Parts: sequence; structure tokens; C-alpha cells
Amino acid sequence: MELRKLGRTDLMVSACCLGTMTWGEQNSEAEGHAQMDYAMDRGVTFWDTAEMYAVPPRAETQGATERIIGTWFARTGRRQDVILASKIAGLSKMLWTRDGDVSWTRHTRDQVDEAVEKSLKRLQTDYIDLYQLHWPDRPIGLFGGRMDTKAYGQPYEKFEDILGHLDRHVQAGRIRHIGLSNETPYGVMRFLAESEARGLPRMQSIQNAYNLVNRTFEDGGLEEVCVREEVGLLAYSPLGQGYLTGKYRNGALPEGSRKQLFDRLQRYESPAAGRAIESYLQLADAHGLDPAKLAIRFCDTRPFMASTIIGATSLEQLQICIDAFELDWTDELEDAVNACHRDQPSPCP
Repeated sequence: MELRKLGRTDLMVSACCLGTMTWGEQNSEAEGHAQMDYAMDRGVTFWDTAEMYAVPPRAETQGATERIIGTWFARTGRRQDVILASKIAGLSKMLWTRDGDVSWTRHTRDQVDEAVEKSLKRLQTDYIDLYQLHWPDRPIGLFGGRMDTKAYGQPYEKFEDILGHLDRHVQAGRIRHIGLSNETPYGVMRFLAESEARGLPRMQSIQNAYNLVNRTFEDGGLEEVCVREEVGLLAYSPLGQGYLTGKYRNGALPEGSRKQLFDRLQRYESPAAGRAIESYLQLADAHGLDPAKLAIRFCDTRPFMASTIIGATSLEQLQICIDAFELDWTDELEDAVNACHRDQPSPCP
């Protein structure tokens, strides 16, 4: 597995990142452990989790994924072999993540302190390699939605203050590096400007959705910002929440699939999305390729990609996802993918 430098750090992360959000909901502890064992055998040593996982977020399963990773560390003693990333929730009403009397989850000093302490305890480690802001403290449009413009008047934690809260944990050795997730070009540049002006830790990565039917990272300004500023993209949802595998093709609804269990995939269910997804499935058919491998390898071959986050609920799925990084990416495939994109650009932002 190829290793790539993360941002301006000395961390070398595997091109494939093991996503973990199903552990504790769709997957048991034993199944999560089996996935970690297999990933290590395949050279996938960069893993991503979050304080709010498992998904979908709810009080009963919050923190379960980190706990499963923690018991794997305790069982194997291999913490030092893993580059571990976790995340703190942004502005939300998921109040079950906090012990105190709060009205919102935020990136305040007290909440950052609480979140870091709890994650370290669940993970059974004394440091996190990459600690990310899961989404901003300020209101923005998220997960394909748009923000009500009235929300611009809502107060939020200052960029420099958030960096200061995180810096306390960097200085103490509890966090090695920091990153962003679900962020905008404005947010990335403001954080970078404040870190440079004030000598505070620098955002080294951004974890945003990126796939064949959502290439807004390229078109909305983030690509230029991140390439020129050396902020590595960690792409999540490379399979479009399963739609780009073909599992939901022609109205299929597999038992145990995320759509069948939770029905939370509306981002990928517009008429335009359906046409675009089908065009990529037909492209894979025409080239005799597994569509999942096509979709993942597309992400991996982008020049701005630090690591592509894959996730699976079975070892068979996990093998397919990791095998995708060995697919020969040809000029013919590149041209065909871009032709589909020009016909229906980013219908699932």
C-alpha cells in the first residue's frame, strides 16, 4: 500500500484509510476487530473514527466505535503501528455527547477538553495522531443542504480561539496534528491565516465528501486552496454511500444495507443523481470492472488526494475496497469518467 505525506507533517499515511463508522451499529466488536486485523495485513495503517460514531448518530451508540478500536489496541498492543484520526462534533443538538449543561455541541475550550479526554479514554491511548473538527462551529450548509442566510448572524467561536483550545492538547502531547472536515474554502483559509499569524498549530488535512457524483471539491475553490497550501484531502463517501457499487441499481434494496436499515441516503436519490450514477455503472460494465473498484480508484488517482476513506460491513466488501487501489488506471478510463462528469456534473453535492 502506497504511503503519502499528510500535509506539512512528518506523518506518512496509507493511501487507503480504514473508515470505522459502522462499528457498534451495523458491526459487532468482533467484526470490527476482524476488519482491523485484515486492514493491518494489507498495509492499511491509517484509520479514521469520531466521537459521535457509530452512525447514524444516537445516544445509545455514541462512542461505541472508539471503544471497539480501544479494545483492539488493548488486545494487540499495536497502537504504535497505526496512524489514528478522530473527530470532535461541531455545532449540533447531539447533546448526549456532553456531560455538562450545554445547549449546543460546540468547539469551546471546555467542550474540546471534554471531547479529547473522553476519546482518549475510549480509545485506550494517550495520544491521537490527527484530531479533526468534524464540521464547523459556525452554521454552514452541510451534507448537501443549504444554510438559511439568517444564520449568518449567529455567533460562533473565533477561529483563533479554536486553534488555541486545540494547541493546549498539542503542547501536552495528547494530539499530534489537527485537521478539518466538512469545511469550506473560507474556513480553511481563515484557520491557516490565524495559525500563521499567531504561531498556532496548522490545519494539515480536510475530510470532505468526494466521489464520481460529487466533485465539488474541484469546482468550488477547495482544490486550489488545499493544493497550494498543502492541506491533504481525506475523501469520504468514495462509493456515494453504496450507490456507486450498483447495490441499489434498478430499485434494489438489499437486506441489511444502509438504505434498508436507516433510509438516510437522499443526497444520492434525485433524478439527476440516478442518471449520473447509472452512467458510471454502465462505464464499469463496458470495461469489465467492479464498479466499486472504479469509484474508489478514481478518487485515489486524483493528484490532490492524501488518502481515500473506505468503509465496509463485511470482510468481503473490505477486500474489494482495498483491492481497488491496485486497479490499473488508464487514460481511457480517465477520459470516460470525465465525459460522464461533463454530461452531469456533481449532482450530489
